[in-house]
Amino acid sequence: MNDVKSLYELWLKKTADNPEINAELLAIKGNEEEILDRFYRNLEFGTAGLRGTLGAGTNRMNTYTVCQATQGLADYLNSKGKNPSVAIGYDSRINSDLFAKQCAEVLAANGVKAYIFPTLKPTPMLSYAVKRLNCDGGIVITASHNPSKYNGYKCYDPSGYQMTDEAALATYGFIQKVDIFEDIKRIPFDEAMEKGLIGYIPDEITEEFYSLVMERPINPDARDLKIIYTPLNGTGNIPVRTILKRAGFENVKVVSEQEMPDGTFPTCPYPNPEIRQVFECALEMTKEEKADLLLATDPDCDRVGIAVLTGEEYVLLSGNDVGVLLAEYMLSSKKEKGTLPENSLMTKSFVSTPLITRVAAKYGCTVVDVLTGFKYVGEFVTNLEKEGEEHRFIMGFEEAYGYLIGTHVRDKDAVAASLMVCEMAAYYKKKGKTLVDVLNDIYGEFGFYVDRLYNFVFEGASGMVKMSEIMAETRNNPPKELAGLKVLEVHDFAEGMITDTATGKKRAIGLPESNILAYTLPDGNFAIVRPSGTEPKIKVYVTGCEKSKEGAEKVAADIGNAMKTLLKI
Repeated sequence: MNDVKSLYELWLKKTADNPEINAELLAIKGNEEEILDRFYRNLEFGTAGLRGTLGAGTNRMNTYTVCQATQGLADYLNSKGKNPSVAIGYDSRINSDLFAKQCAEVLAANGVKAYIFPTLKPTPMLSYAVKRLNCDGGIVITASHNPSKYNGYKCYDPSGYQMTDEAALATYGFIQKVDIFEDIKRIPFDEAMEKGLIGYIPDEITEEFYSLVMERPINPDARDLKIIYTPLNGTGNIPVRTILKRAGFENVKVVSEQEMPDGTFPTCPYPNPEIRQVFECALEMTKEEKADLLLATDPDCDRVGIAVLTGEEYVLLSGNDVGVLLAEYMLSSKKEKGTLPENSLMTKSFVSTPLITRVAAKYGCTVVDVLTGFKYVGEFVTNLEKEGEEHRFIMGFEEAYGYLIGTHVRDKDAVAASLMVCEMAAYYKKKGKTLVDVLNDIYGEFGFYVDRLYNFVFEGASGMVKMSEIMAETRNNPPKELAGLKVLEVHDFAEGMITDTATGKKRAIGLPESNILAYTLPDGNFAIVRPSGTEPKIKVYVTGCEKSKEGAEKVAADIGNAMKTLLKI
């Protein structure tokens, strides 16, 4: 733990020329609990970059922590080669544009050419720009779907996906050597622009991105759909509407309260398309005229959620639901048209529903499991491209509402996914079916799969300790059964091994090490526990499988309760 008192006094002294930060520090003088939370640790840089609440302190997102990370990144890139370059994007969050410009200033002062978007753009556009401009890295200032008090800093490798473990660890090593007040080089933004050290990313990059997304449609005649769209005050407003219009979707209405960029998210304190609350304004609009589909993208527009009109009610579909539907739609349509490649491939995060694997197998498509984190999907696609096999890739998906349709970028892309979801809904509408109807058809064929995600939050210094204790205790004392179901296998991703509980024999998982535990149960049921890589929480994933929906829901609930007991939460 940091020397909290000394750090607080140092920050008071060193921020005298920064009135906003200094006033914030003075306001907490004598509040030991608040000072502890701000200084007990440094924001940790990992494969997800930085993420934290905005404010003063080493455990906060502010100009000092952002510039320290960027100085470390510049040092890392300069250690690897001459004349490196970085592309920078940002979303609508508080200080995102400010932090992005400060990143450019630090990079420029260190001899790293900075390319920055002149306006806020979706994260997948940054992924495209990194690869298209042959940059050595990328930065996106965003905290994705977190509440407005958060912001974050994501780093990308030259292929356009987020840094993987090795590069992130090396970068973090350089960051740790940077004195947050003494070692950061900066050059004023306008001066760096005049000297050619910073340049704006041209509009043609955006147009190229649009053109590549427009290659995704499969059934361009399916466009009869009434849509209400909300960008949740984020970056999706212009790109998603542009793509839907170009694709021929004319009946698109936008939620006015959530249309324009606004980092305070006044009508949706949790701008997360996984939760029904973000659709409340859209649902209010349906009282005047019903829409077939409600569509929501998160602030950096890399994730999309939907609600489907079924009868008189709107049903919110989960990320797993949409992933399974997209697999069925794309594979069946491509097979019907004769455009499905031989030995086609999909990827999914291993915590996502196994139902998609069964759907894909029906069409001869293989689903490859990867670790949680879309960088692993991006890495998979990049390796396919190196082998000249990228044409085999259909889709990558994770249960947290992230989808990559095609290979135009190396990150999840809610612009392309929004287009494909709308086309899919219009296609089945022509056949007299809703997406809920199609999902029920899939369940009728393969059985019901009910997926549940439980989040347990552990705030502050004590919370981090508690999370570590829970994971250590659970790892050292694996369960023999959950909800009356025998544990067949224990997957310990930190150890990298799968243990057969009946024989004690072990085999390799074959994925990178990670602090994750998973338990295989009979009949396709399973449970997984892992600490979040971006938030102070432990996540528990449960899948219940049964012939009936009620049976599957009961099994999932029982396993969920058993996991809470196991973790003593």
